[in-house]
Amino acid sequence: MFTVKAFTFSPIQENSYLLYNEKGHALIIDPGCYFEEEREEFGLFVQQNKLKPEMLLNTHCHLDHVFGNKWMHETYDLLLHIHPNEKQVLDFAPASGLMWSLPFDNYNAELKYIKEGDDILLDDDRLQILFAPGHSPGHVCFYCKEQGFVIGGDVLFRESIGRTDLPGGNFETLINSIKTQLFSLPDETIVYSGHGPATTIGHEKKHNPFLIE
Repeated sequence: MFTVKAFTFSPIQENSYLLYNEKGHALIIDPGCYFEEEREEFGLFVQQNKLKPEMLLNTHCHLDHVFGNKWMHETYDLLLHIHPNEKQVLDFAPASGLMWSLPFDNYNAELKYIKEGDDILLDDDRLQILFAPGHSPGHVCFYCKEQGFVIGGDVLFRESIGRTDLPGGNFETLINSIKTQLFSLPDETIVYSGHGPATTIGHEKKHNPFLIE
């Protein structure tokens, strides 16, 4: 069974996730640690809980979700897993960082590609990959059916949605992704978003102003 640990990192206040099981094996999703003290906070948690990170994943590759990729790769010897459509977004991230006055060293090792229909396995635990573009061209979400939660990245927030004015974004595509990929999940499904508090599918169906019919 997964335990979900959230960290809020960087001046952009991005939610990074560490999912770990009873064996101490862990998945790292969207590491946004920008400052040295943030990397120390993450590393200390891993050390104190005797965890062994096994895989590094990005829901998408906007700069605030990839700040920590290189450090995670070097610290835990992990290769980055992304959707193929996010390669261009990852490549552009350092230039975007300069535009935001947030320079950083990008991940530059081998990439592992994941796609809709694939499963992410950690011992007996499983995440299903949902393809949900619109905020970015290759955005994916990671759904744990057995425990009723989804790591949603920047697709759906509590009573809001991801922005669509960045390169590769499209409002109609995003709305379609939410309605077909996320709103098809049970109402009690917890959504762990890339920014802000967690929410549920049912709450967003009733209260999200972008999605109420």
